[in-house]
Order: sequence, then structure tokens, then C-alpha cells
Amino acid sequence: MPLALPHTAVAAVSARTDGVLRVHSADMEGPALRLDLATLAPGADTGWAGYLTGVVWVLRTSGYDVGGADIHLASTVPTGAGLSSSAALEVVTALALDDLFSFGIDRAELARIGQRAENDFVGVPTGIMDQTASARCAAGHVLHLDTRDLSARQVPFDLPAHGLDLLVFDTRVQHALGDGAYAERRAGCEEGARLLGVDQLRDVPFETLPQALEKLDDERVRRYVRHVVTEDERVENVARLLDAGEIRAVGQVLTEGHRSLRDDLRVSAPELDLVVETAVRAGALGARMTGGGFGGSAIVLVDAGLAEPVKAEVRRTFAEAGHREPRVFSAVPSEGARRVR
Repeated sequence: MPLALPHTAVAAVSARTDGVLRVHSADMEGPALRLDLATLAPGADTGWAGYLTGVVWVLRTSGYDVGGADIHLASTVPTGAGLSSSAALEVVTALALDDLFSFGIDRAELARIGQRAENDFVGVPTGIMDQTASARCAAGHVLHLDTRDLSARQVPFDLPAHGLDLLVFDTRVQHALGDGAYAERRAGCEEGARLLGVDQLRDVPFETLPQALEKLDDERVRRYVRHVVTEDERVENVARLLDAGEIRAVGQVLTEGHRSLRDDLRVSAPELDLVVETAVRAGALGARMTGGGFGGSAIVLVDAGLAEPVKAEVRRTFAEAGHREPRVFSAVPSEGARRVR
């Protein structure tokens, strides 16, 4: 159940007819990267540009006639912070090229293209939630997404109307999903599904989870399965609470989710745990890490009047622990990908 941040990745594009892809980022030093489209292939060492060159590769291998393009990028999405910066690059590139060449690709397919770029070209086995959030979220809402068939429902999430704020604490601990830890957990979840005889762990009913866990001898796989099944239940619980207008009660579910990420999936980090523990102790309604883990950011649901004291207390505890001061901003549910001019 993601939301889109107010931060943006912006792409300016123009068509070429010479089979060349030229990409440049306002956020990276150095000249534009020039690539021959005919030689694009998974595993190519294109550095930061892999996410967008991957999108071009996916489009071309899917039958879309991208004859060449100049792409200039600028992004305000923090990198390595667990805030889907790679998905933002993928989706804005796919949307810009779709608009430039009038392909007529729908938003669900744009998300699939972004995911394939990350999975098949960059080589990181991520899911599709981040790309879907970038492509399909609406302002003032969270997206209740079913990743099996990509059906989605916009759920109102009006924080100011309830006197609330959703804070993002970027711990500045850089994470990288390509280092193997994410892939190991995904493989463990797939092994759990195989052992339980289901296509996906979502097919394990929450009510029968204890019996399912008894069938798993591997303690690691058991933990992963418990996290996924209980996390699915937490998503459904949040949807029910938001539909009932009980937004404040979402805080407790956030904290429960963090405990599961910390203890069962084991993808948290000391700095993330410190944000969550400190914020809740300072009066926040709830908090949890976000993103792929091992660093990055935590979100904190708090009464608007307590936002500044909670920020101050987290900064104080970080200083006492010798950590870098976290970056903090409010997560305002915003509109997803769109043409701006």
C-alpha cells in the first residue's frame, strides 16, 4: 500500500533517428553517456544510467520502435534511501518515451516495463510495487495494490484533515539491493511457497499460519514466511482502518510491521530501529522502516503538533549514538508520473 512522494524525477527527451541513445543527468558529474542501441544488452556496464537504458532495452525487445533518443534527467528523489529512486527513473523514462513516440502504453504496463528493466537488465529481482506507485498513485491517497493482477484502488489518506503528519527520516545509511541480501530473502520466500505447495505466500491463509509454519523445518524460511503472511494481513487491516476513517489506528500497525521486518525478515538496521523506538517513545502513533532495508528511511505517523518535538528527539538520540543527523521531511501523498510541459 504505497504512496507517491512530492519529490520528482524529471526527464526531457527528444527523438533521434540514428540508433543512438544519449543520456545525461543534472545530478551526476561528467559528460553525456552515448550508447549504440543495437549493442544494448543485460549486464552492460552503464552505471547510474542502467535503469533508464534498461527501459529502452525492454521497450525495443517488446516490439516498440525506439529509434534513438536524447534523455536529460534531474531528480530530487534521495538515492539509496529506500524511497524508490530507481523506480522513479524507470517510470519517468518509460512515460517520456511513450509520450515522445506515441506508443499508447497504459500505466500498468509502464510499471511492468520498469520492473523488467530492473529485473532483467540491471539484475535486481525486485517486485513491481515501487514502479506502480510511481506510475499510478494519486494525490491525497494511498494505493491498495494487488500485485498478482495489478488491480488497484485509491484509498483516501487525508492527513491534515485528521491533524496528522507522516514524517520520513532518511538515516543516510546507504542501502543497495544489488548486494545479494534482497535476492536471498526473495529466494527464501519462494522456497517457503514451494514447501507449502502454493504458488505464492499470499495463498497461505492468515488464519492457518501456525499450522503452515509447523511444516517448515528451516528456521530462516519459517521467519520469512511468517513475515510475508502477517504483512499481507497488516495491509488488509490498514485498508479496513482507512475505509472506516480510523487513520490514527494505522500507527500501531506500522510499528507491528517494523518488528516483523526487524525480527523475522531481518532487513532493518540499528539506525532504523533507533528512529522507530525513539519516535514512538516521544509520542508518535507508530513508525516503521520503508524500502528494501539494510539502511535507508523510516516513516513516522505523528500528531501534527508533536512533529517538531519528535524530530528533535530523534536528532538528539542520533547525536548521542554518534550517527549522522538524519534528513527529515513530510511525506505528502502526491500525484504519480505525469507530463509537466
